[in-house]
Amino acid sequence: MSVKTLPLVFINLGGEMLYILDQRLRATSTSEDNSEKGVWSENDRKRVMNDIVGTLFSKTFMDELLKPQQLYSHRTLKTVLTRLAHASIMRLNPASMDRLYELTIMAFKYQVFRCPRPKDLLLISYSHIDTIRELVKDTSVVVNQVDETHRKIIEVYSSLSEGEFQLLRQTLLIFFQDMHVRVSLFLKNQIQNPDGRFALPTSGPVPHGIVVPGLIRVFDSKGREVRRSEFPAGGSYSSPVREGSFELHGDRVISLGMNMYTVNHPEETHTSKALKILSVMLQGDGTPNPLAKEELNLLACLIGSLKAENMPRAEYGFRINLFTTDQEEEEEADGTSDGAEESMFGVINIQAMQDEQSAAELARITGQFAEEEEQHENPSGNKGDDLLAMMDDL
Repeated sequence: MSVKTLPLVFINLGGEMLYILDQRLRATSTSEDNSEKGVWSENDRKRVMNDIVGTLFSKTFMDELLKPQQLYSHRTLKTVLTRLAHASIMRLNPASMDRLYELTIMAFKYQVFRCPRPKDLLLISYSHIDTIRELVKDTSVVVNQVDETHRKIIEVYSSLSEGEFQLLRQTLLIFFQDMHVRVSLFLKNQIQNPDGRFALPTSGPVPHGIVVPGLIRVFDSKGREVRRSEFPAGGSYSSPVREGSFELHGDRVISLGMNMYTVNHPEETHTSKALKILSVMLQGDGTPNPLAKEELNLLACLIGSLKAENMPRAEYGFRINLFTTDQEEEEEADGTSDGAEESMFGVINIQAMQDEQSAAELARITGQFAEEEEQHENPSGNKGDDLLAMMDDL
């Protein structure tokens, strides 16, 4: 497993997170209904972008990330990204943060899958950095932070061998292998199957430095070609495009890592309908199972009543619910969305009952499990604690 994976993970996931936040903040700040609660100004959007980017690309934070270390777990990684998202006046509710994390993970997973060659992971990361730099272009201090981090990334990763880049890519693929969240944008473009797995094409340009498959050449002992034959390559391949720039500025050539939310497709900015019906259990005829409903209501009574502990009594700024007002969800609520998935699933609404006594007891038991798990995973301390403590001081 590569010990140099963590900085690229944070840069790419942080970039995807910023894309989504920027798109949703722009959509809400330009809303015609200015009386809607939670609408903010363009200055608020810029402040959120500057604060998050400034924290992500701060010198102390990046210096800690660049130290050789193992990749964090999804739980720890989401905790750090949550701190990043809350580095400004904005606050996300847990449901929005969960969905935001799933979106960023699936977007980066797709980019790693489609990466023409392992070294092009740098081009994907540089594309994210270029777009992030554009988001904060009006604040010179933050732009300087982004440039300084970009120089460090070039210094650390430009000298890696092809084998090290391959190990880095394999580390990322292992990290993503159990994530199969369906995303409406990918489903609409038919690059993701209904089970959440990506459908990779067998066509297009080959990676830089690679010849188009389909030809076998045989050479003799003196290096002279004596015979050639052709074979079906199994796809429609073309010659490679020019190599992208690995410098501080330049044409990255590949489109992976660019902001895919710049086009006005609000329904493409969030996960598909499957995320709202993960808890649904159906009978063979497609009707909701009453027993399953009772079991889920019991589970909701136990889990849904858990309260967050150690929360600050007062929070300043504004809260944002990223996905409850999205166009796709409104269409689904009206029954105007695609009926194919509607016929496959039925929705059961779960009402979480509040029981203070059972909640306190369950919270105590859950805390014991969490402590045992953390001690088992890392006896010397939880990975990411240093980063979280460092972010608190920024």
